[in-house]
Amino acid sequence: EESPDSAYHSHGSSLEEEAAERMDDEEQERLLSYWQSVGRGHQVDVPRDMAEPIQQLTRNNNPQERQTIPFTLIQRKEKLGDLLYEKRQYGKAKWACIKMKEKQYEQSICLGFMKLMRYICEQNSSGLYLGITIPIVTIVHTNESQSAMTPAVTVAYYLPEVLQEEPPHPFDSDIIIEEWPSTIVYSRSFQGITNEDSIMREINLLAAILESPELCLQDTFIIAGYTNPAAANRHNEIWFLQRP
Repeated sequence: EESPDSAYHSHGSSLEEEAAERMDDEEQERLLSYWQSVGRGHQVDVPRDMAEPIQQLTRNNNPQERQTIPFTLIQRKEKLGDLLYEKRQYGKAKWACIKMKEKQYEQSICLGFMKLMRYICEQNSSGLYLGITIPIVTIVHTNESQSAMTPAVTVAYYLPEVLQEEPPHPFDSDIIIEEWPSTIVYSRSFQGITNEDSIMREINLLAAILESPELCLQDTFIIAGYTNPAAANRHNEIWFLQRP
């Protein structure tokens, strides 16, 4: 015989579970509609199946949970106390990459980032949440005169240390796991939105500051993003890549 007390407890817990589920759904809806409104600003549709990855990412997005991509600092170049740029070495590593070619840069990074989010949030052969690493990087290309960007970009996610040996396989066939060689980069930070105009401005700025910009690739650059594309005040870096 079930005592009324135990029946009450089991009923109570199911009510609590229902309430928790409802709150869960409300949070998902709220986050999804926020991302959808931000997406519209970038001419991007955020589909409903992004609700769960967005929620997972938001919940796991404590700064202390994020892994920063490891690098060795070679040099800091300052002028009157202002940091002009850093010269860093990044080691050989595996990245999950997706090539995008939308009309606008912001559309490409938003859509590319959403695909990578699905991969990070369980849509992979391990079935696990992989964890966020920062920065998320975008490889951009310019014409030879560095006066305009070409539309094709690659959005890339650095696999956490524990997954570097055997990266989980993406379900999305557009996502490719690539091993990048060790690279020396010249990095300068900037705030705010990233679009064709702001990126070209930052490329020209860093080219003017470097003593020998010709030592770097002239048509390939990296935008490193430390905040998600939906954030208003983004922290970014422009990276010049030293020729191998």
